[in-house]
Amino acid sequence: MKHDSSLSCHAPASPTVAPALEPNAVAPAPGEPVYMGLPHERYLRPKLYVAAAFTLPVLVLSMGPMLWPDLAHRIDPRLSGWLQLGLTTPVFFWAGAPFIRRWWKSIRERDANMFTLTVTGTGAAYFYSAAAVCFWRFFPPEYLTAHGVPLYFEATAFITTIVLLGQILEQRAHARTDAAIRALMHLTPAIAHRVEADGREQDVPVAHVQPGDRLRVRPGENLPVDGVLTDGRAEVDESMLTGEPLPVAKQLGDKLSAGTLNTTGSFVFRAERVGADTLLAQIIRLVEQAVESEAPIQRLADRVSGWFAPAVLGIALATFLSWTAFAPERGWLYGLINAVAVLIIACPCALGLATPVSLVTGIGRGAQAGVLVKDAAALEALAGATTLLIDKTGTLTEGRPQVAFISPAGGFTETEVLRLAASAESASEHPLARAIVAAAQSRALPLAPTGEFTAQPGAGVSARVADRRVEISRAPAAYELAGHATATLVQMTVDGRDAGVIALADALKPGTTAAISALQRLGLKVVMVTGDRAAAARAVAEQLGLDGFHAEVTPARKQELVREHQARGERVVFAGDGLNDAPALAAADVGIAMGTGTDVAMHSAGLVLVKGDLAALVRAVHLSRAVLRNIKQNLFWAFAYNVAGLPLAAGALYPVFGWLLNPMFAGVAMSLSSISVVTNALRLRRWKL
Repeated sequence: MKHDSSLSCHAPASPTVAPALEPNAVAPAPGEPVYMGLPHERYLRPKLYVAAAFTLPVLVLSMGPMLWPDLAHRIDPRLSGWLQLGLTTPVFFWAGAPFIRRWWKSIRERDANMFTLTVTGTGAAYFYSAAAVCFWRFFPPEYLTAHGVPLYFEATAFITTIVLLGQILEQRAHARTDAAIRALMHLTPAIAHRVEADGREQDVPVAHVQPGDRLRVRPGENLPVDGVLTDGRAEVDESMLTGEPLPVAKQLGDKLSAGTLNTTGSFVFRAERVGADTLLAQIIRLVEQAVESEAPIQRLADRVSGWFAPAVLGIALATFLSWTAFAPERGWLYGLINAVAVLIIACPCALGLATPVSLVTGIGRGAQAGVLVKDAAALEALAGATTLLIDKTGTLTEGRPQVAFISPAGGFTETEVLRLAASAESASEHPLARAIVAAAQSRALPLAPTGEFTAQPGAGVSARVADRRVEISRAPAAYELAGHATATLVQMTVDGRDAGVIALADALKPGTTAAISALQRLGLKVVMVTGDRAAAARAVAEQLGLDGFHAEVTPARKQELVREHQARGERVVFAGDGLNDAPALAAADVGIAMGTGTDVAMHSAGLVLVKGDLAALVRAVHLSRAVLRNIKQNLFWAFAYNVAGLPLAAGALYPVFGWLLNPMFAGVAMSLSSISVVTNALRLRRWKL
C-alpha cells in the first residue's frame, strides 16, 4: 500500500532487515518518515513528554474554574488566556509539527487523510482562541461570558497530545505484529565454528562462511547457514520455520536450515547456501513483500476514503452554518465548536488501521505456523476458494520415489538401462530423475559423460550419453507392469530404439489422508492433477478419497485446467512443488508452493508452505478465513463508530436531548476507536491454527 494513499497514515511499514542480513544498514535520520509517513516513535516520544507537560496546566487553567469556582476569582481571565496561548503554541506548532507537515502534504497533493481532519480541527480551535485572546475587544458583547470570551486551547493541546500518544501506541502495536519475523531475524548466530582441512576448529564470522565449508554445531546452538549433515546425527528444533514443536531427527545427507536449533549432541555439516541465499533470509524477504502488498479488500477502505474526508469537511461546514443560522445567540461560536468536534471525531484512524494491521498480524502468525504469505491478495483469496487442484509428486507424496522395478527391452540389460537412464537424468531436478540417479549410485554404477541435455517439464529429458541419444519420457497410457499398478512408469529409448521401462514408487506423505479430509470439511473440492498415467492416479485418488483427478497432464495442460475450473465460476487454489507446476501456480487464484520444492515454483506462488506438508495448507485456510473475518469486524466497527459519532459531534441531538460533544472528548473517543481496532487485530497473534 503506498504511503500517501488516503488512508496511508496507517500503511504497514516493512519489517526492519536484521543486521545479520544487512550489515551496512543505516539508521534513519532523526525526523525522517519511517512509519505511516511519520517519524519513528523515538522522535515522537520527546514531543509527547513536552506536550503532556504543557497540556496539563492548560487543562487546569481552562477547566479548573468549572470544577473549582473559587479558582475563577484567583486568576485574571485575560492573564489565563495569555498563559494558555503561551503553553498551547509549542504544543500545536512544535509537538504537532509532524501532523502539520502531513496536513500540508495532503492539501498540496489533494489527498485527504486523517491529518487533514485532525489538524484542520485543532487549528480552527487554536486560531479562534488566539484571536479571542489578542482581539477580545472586537468581540460583540453578547459573545462574552462572566469569564471573558470562551477559549478552546485545551481542545488543541489535549487532542494534539492524545493523537501523539495514539500514534506511538499504534507504532508499538504494529511492531508487535511482526514479532515472530523479528525473532527469526535474530536466530542466525554471529559466529560459526569452521572445521579446517587439518581438523582444527576456528571461530569465524558468519559473513565469512562460504559454500563448501565444514561447520560444527554444538548442543544448544543455532545453525548459521543452510547445509547438509555430513558427520554425526542431530535432533533439530525447526519450530520457528515449520510450526512443529517436536525436534526432527536428521541423518547423514539430510538438509539443515539456518536459524534452527541443535537440541542434542554435536555434528558437522557442509555449508550450501549462505547469507541472503539461506531459507531464513528468503523467508524474511517473502514476509517483507507480503507486508508491503495490498489485499483487494483494502481497496474498499481506499474507495471510502476518497469521499469520506471531503464529506466530513462538508458536514463540518454545514454544522457551522446551521448553528449560525438557527441559533442567533452565540450561534456561530457553538457552530465553530461543534464543527471542530466533527473534524476530530471523524478522523479515519480506525478505518485506516482496519485492514493493514490485521494483514500484518496474520502474516506474522502464518510465519510462526510454517505458512509464508508472499502476497496479501493471495491470503484474502484463499478464504473464498472452492476448488483445490493439487499436484501428486512431492505434494501428496514424499517426492522421494524409489526405483521399484526395471523391465529391459531390445537386448538391453537391467544394469545397462539403469546406468544410461541415470546418466541422462543426472542434470535434472525432477524427483523421478533423482530417484533414478540414486538407484544407480546405490549400485555403484559409473555414470557416463553427458551432453546436449534438454528437459521438457512434465514430459521427459533428452541427452547424449557417450555417443548415444537417450530419451526418457512417460510410458504409454496402456502400458502396464504386473504388480505395479500404482507405480509411475517411465520409458527409455536409445537411438530411437525401445530400451525398457522403469517403475518408480513414491509413498504418500504422513498425514496426507487426514489433511485431505480436513480440507474437504472446510468446503474445498480436492482434485489431483498429475502427469502420471491414469491407473496410478486413480489408485492414489481412491486411496485418499479425492473428489477427482486429471492424469497424463502436461504443464501447459495444468494451466488450462486451472482456467477451465475458473471459467465454471470456481475460485481455484493450485498446490505444487515442481518446475512443471509454475504456470499453473501463476494462473490460479491462489498458488501454493511446497517449501521443499523448486525456487521457480516458490517464486510463482502467493503462499509457501515451509515444510511442504498438507497440514500447513489446512492451517493456511484457517488463517486466511480468520484474517478476513478480523478485517471485516474492524471495518464494521470503524464505520459504525463514525456513523454514530458524527451526529453527536454536529449537535444534531442537542434540540432533543441537549447533548453536545466537547472537541477534547471527541479526540479521546477517536484514539480509543483506533486502539480497539488494533486490539482486535492483535487477537490473531494467539489464534489457534
